[in-house]
Amino acid sequence: MSAPAGPPQGRAAPSGGGEQSSLRGETIRKLVVVGVGLIGGSAALALKARGAVESVIGVGRSQPNLDEALARGIVDRALPLSARWTAELADADVVLVAAPVAQYAALFAAIAPAVGPHTIVTDAGSTKQDVVSAARAAFGDALPRFVPAHPIAGSEHSGASAATATLYAERTAVVTPLPETDAGAVATVRALWETCGASVAVMDAATHDRIFAAVSHLPHMLAFALVAELAARPDAALYFTHAASGFRDFTRIAGSSPEMWRDIAIANRDALGREIAAFRATLDRMAALVAAGDGAALEALLAEASAARRRWAQSSPVARTGQ
Repeated sequence: MSAPAGPPQGRAAPSGGGEQSSLRGETIRKLVVVGVGLIGGSAALALKARGAVESVIGVGRSQPNLDEALARGIVDRALPLSARWTAELADADVVLVAAPVAQYAALFAAIAPAVGPHTIVTDAGSTKQDVVSAARAAFGDALPRFVPAHPIAGSEHSGASAATATLYAERTAVVTPLPETDAGAVATVRALWETCGASVAVMDAATHDRIFAAVSHLPHMLAFALVAELAARPDAALYFTHAASGFRDFTRIAGSSPEMWRDIAIANRDALGREIAAFRATLDRMAALVAAGDGAALEALLAEASAARRRWAQSSPVARTGQ
């Protein structure tokens, strides 16, 4: 890494009047992003906008997506997974893996023997215990330089075309270091996400998976389930014709990547299964109140939920921005 530079020629500094971040006084000379979609692409754009990276190498499965990343200036060079992309890792400062989590075991196995002695590897996966297991199986002596992480941001859109430099502004990135993770590597990854605009929280992998099964993975499964159930009806077109803002808001995330959410659900199946069971119990309780015509008890349940939602909305930047 080198001393921080100003914004690259032809690129604007980040909006909002904030000072440029510089990764604690350093610039990433070479960043390799494996999976140049919404998450990885947005990180690259944010770092470039703040002059915190000199060169970004993009690696991915889809040549059209890589071409889009090049055209938008997200990456400076692009390599398909079918090429000798691991040759780029020996002199990389940071490798960010932002592919679907089911690919991690194979990617880590390819990355481990190719990284340089000072290369830091991190990820952006939505689950962490499976990622940690894959890293332990692959990295050997390089494990202390692997920092598991999860930036809490996204949208129902995917691919390089959806990437934006502001995706992580006022968001949280969770870091789940291992007991043996090098403190300097954690500091670099923390600074990377702070440079992108996020606040950083630290927790263990199991706690992460338990929390996000409830507040992220379950809501996505519910949205997919509702749309799938309606779409399977013989007169589905009639229902969709009359669906309005409530349906739109509840089901927006059902437009997300099926591959990504398949992988997340399977990877976090135990915690997600517990959350589905808890939700089913509450839904059964509501159904019983409706069937019994118990308006007072139903209203009390709804009022409790409404108050909790308002409290969250008052405290959360996500709720305030609607993103």
